[in-house]
Amino acid sequence: MSYNYMFKFIIVGETGVGKTCLLYQLTSARFKPVYEVTIGAEFGSRTITVDRKPIKLQIWDTAGQEKFRSLTRCFYRGAVGALLVYDVTKRHTFQQLSNWLEDLQKHGDEKLTVMVVGNKCDLDEETRAVSKEEGEEFAEKNECLFMEVSARTAKNVEVAFSIAVEEICGKIGNGDFGTLEGYKGITIGNSRGKSKRFYSCCG
Repeated sequence: MSYNYMFKFIIVGETGVGKTCLLYQLTSARFKPVYEVTIGAEFGSRTITVDRKPIKLQIWDTAGQEKFRSLTRCFYRGAVGALLVYDVTKRHTFQQLSNWLEDLQKHGDEKLTVMVVGNKCDLDEETRAVSKEEGEEFAEKNECLFMEVSARTAKNVEVAFSIAVEEICGKIGNGDFGTLEGYKGITIGNSRGKSKRFYSCCG
């Protein structure tokens, strides 16, 4: 399928918050009920339409365990979008967001668009450990986007990616990335002429 741009995205957060499930839901329209620890990273791609323009996403789902952190940081390089995920039923995953965000700011691109995502919003309210207002407050304080989603039901999964893509497209329109031909993580697609750049996982 032709596309206007291709963006590199990463998904980060504590282990068990549903990062891989979000990737599967977006790329395969299905829920992966069996939990398996991600070692290093998993990859998926999906083309979505934003403002009637096809945008291809190359998405790296990174491991959440501390022992893999030095490995997964290499996937930050060149990313222009990131989903920073926590589990609304596990408060400690929310409390770790600041550490993950600091990691992104230190090892990622300064123009990285970050979407804070509260996963598992479909579960009963009595199981909730983090309010929506708390998530919104954290995102606003750190100048991030915010969305609650459900990887199980697909609620807001594509919407979260689409809003992040809109933000990136706005930055392109404002000239924030300078000359795109020299910018890692953004490829000018084949619907705009010959593809200008392709990147590996690590740069």
